[in-house]
Amino acid sequence: VQLQASGGGLVQSGGSLRLSCAASGFTEEHYSIGWFRQAPGKEREGVSCIGSSSRNAYTYYADSVKDRFTISRDTAKNTVYLQMEGLKPEDTSVYYCAAGVSYDPNFCVVIEYSYAYWGQGTQVTVSS
Repeated sequence: VQLQASGGGLVQSGGSLRLSCAASGFTEEHYSIGWFRQAPGKEREGVSCIGSSSRNAYTYYADSVKDRFTISRDTAKNTVYLQMEGLKPEDTSVYYCAAGVSYDPNFCVVIEYSYAYWGQGTQVTVSS
């Protein structure tokens, strides 16, 4: 099982980035994908997740990113995207994608222990 996160970089405040999480090697038919982030000296926090349903997938956003970030899934490419708009300096973190078996295709949570597989992280830096 592999998760490859990419798309991070340096952007000015108010800018945009799109993160990608490419998944491979899954044997489970259904899995949820979550995005987490960790800033230096801080605990990792959940950002967003998308359920396993292939149509009208359930999505969740932390209050800190709601209305600015959009998560989506391309089932054919086994890739989940996190479109980030209106980036702020406080969004600066290493962003990780994670996958976990989904028992309810219409639900997901951004709780770390719900995710068994983790990608390597991609750095997002927002300058003021």
